[in-house]
Amino acid sequence: MKIAILSRNARLYSTQRLVDAARARGHVVRVLDPLRCYVRIAPGSVAIRYKGKPVRDIDAAIPRIGTQSTFYGTAVLRQLEMMGVYTPNSSDAVLRARDKLRSLQILAAQGIAMPVTVFGDNPDDTEDLLAMLGEPPHVIKLNEGSQGTGVVLAEKRSASQSVIEAFRGLYANFLVQEFIAEAKGCDLRCFVVGGRVVAAMQREASAGDFRANLHRGGSAVAVKLSAAEKRVAVQAAAALGLGIAGVDLLRSDRGPLVLEVNASPGLEGIEAATGVDVAGTIVELLETQRDGAQRSVRRGKANVA
Repeated sequence: MKIAILSRNARLYSTQRLVDAARARGHVVRVLDPLRCYVRIAPGSVAIRYKGKPVRDIDAAIPRIGTQSTFYGTAVLRQLEMMGVYTPNSSDAVLRARDKLRSLQILAAQGIAMPVTVFGDNPDDTEDLLAMLGEPPHVIKLNEGSQGTGVVLAEKRSASQSVIEAFRGLYANFLVQEFIAEAKGCDLRCFVVGGRVVAAMQREASAGDFRANLHRGGSAVAVKLSAAEKRVAVQAAAALGLGIAGVDLLRSDRGPLVLEVNASPGLEGIEAATGVDVAGTIVELLETQRDGAQRSVRRGKANVA
C-alpha cells in the first residue's frame, strides 16, 4: 500500500513514528508538506503536484494538519479524497473538530455530555451571557486554540468580563465554559482508532496551572477507563466523523464530560505514558479499511457478472 502523510515536518515524533510503523509493515510512505502541494481542479480531472512532480497512486492518506494550515491543508486533503484516496479523517471531519464551537454544537445535538458552554459577540450581552453560564470560576478559550494556548481561568466575574473584553478587542472568537472543580486539574486523553479506545492516559497540570496539556508542562500516566468513559470517547469521535481522534474527557460528579476532540492528536505523550504502539494501530486501521474496500469492489463486480 502507498501511504501519504500530510505533515509540515517529517522530523516530528508523530510523523516519524507513522513512517516507521508503515514501513515496518511493508508499505511505501511519503511525507508531503501540504503547503508545498498545489492542485488542478476541473470537471472530470483533478490532480495534485508536489515540488514539481505529480502525486499519483496514493492508496491512503493520514492528515497531520496543524492549526496554522487548516484551510490549505484540508483543501489538499479534499483533493486527495476526490482522487479516490482513503483517509480515516476526512477534510470535513478535520474542519468540524478544529472549530471548537461547531464541534460542541454537534456533540450536544448527539446528547454527549460536556461542560456548559456559552458564546456571544456583542459587549452589551456579556453580563447576561455570564448569567446563562453561572457563577465563576469560568474558563475562557479561543475557538481555534490548541495545546492549551488561548485558555484562561477567570476566578471572579469581573475577571471574566475583563478577559472577554480583551479577546473581543483582538477580534478573536472565543467560548466561555464552566470550570469543573472536581477534576482537580486533571483530564483524560483517550486515543480512539477505528471506533475503539486503543490507549488512554491521565494528564495532570503542573503546579500553579489548571491546564493539563503536556505542552504546558503537565505530566501523564497510563489510566484505566471506565466503560462509560470509553463509550463517551468513541461516541464523540464518531459524532465528528473521525476514525482517528484524541478525545479529552473530564471526570465530573455527573459523569465523563467531553472537553475537546482533536483530529491530529500527538503520539509522543500517549505512547510514552502507556507503552502502546499507537502508530502501528493506525497503520492497521488503514490496512483493514483498504481490504474492506477491495472486498466491496470484488463483490460489486461479481454481482454485475
